[in-house]
Amino acid sequence: MKSFKVLIIVLSSICVTVSPDAVVKLIGQQSQSSAADGDSETGLPMVIEGLIRDVACPMQNHKSTATDFNLKCALACAKSGSPLIILTRTDEIYFPMSDVMPDPSQREKLMPFVGKFVRVTGTVYRRNGTRTIVIKEMVELKDVKLNTGLGDD
Repeated sequence: MKSFKVLIIVLSSICVTVSPDAVVKLIGQQSQSSAADGDSETGLPMVIEGLIRDVACPMQNHKSTATDFNLKCALACAKSGSPLIILTRTDEIYFPMSDVMPDPSQREKLMPFVGKFVRVTGTVYRRNGTRTIVIKEMVELKDVKLNTGLGDD
């Protein structure tokens, strides 16, 4: 009698039993299709809202959000050269870029807005989960309440 090692996977509340080889194939297919979803070779016009800040803190400290963060830390990291991003309320990260090659830095345009919540109109590109935006217009949303003292207590 032949015995097989099996692995049980739960997918969307459905329990199935499959061989380890099938698991590898399933995972490979899922990751390829997810990577393709939302990719945009040509940009999509969009308006996004979020916080201009450094990339390091929200990647390493998941308590830090677009409206609840440590302003001193964000400013220090930005001044130290950390890449600048737009962090949305839904925790999506957008990397600003230009629409020319070679791509010039967007840092000078963004530095006055570090620690501020903004509305950005531009063109969004996506690839394998990474989001970029070519900024056409950016305005501060002064009515958005920000808690800038996270971690100061």
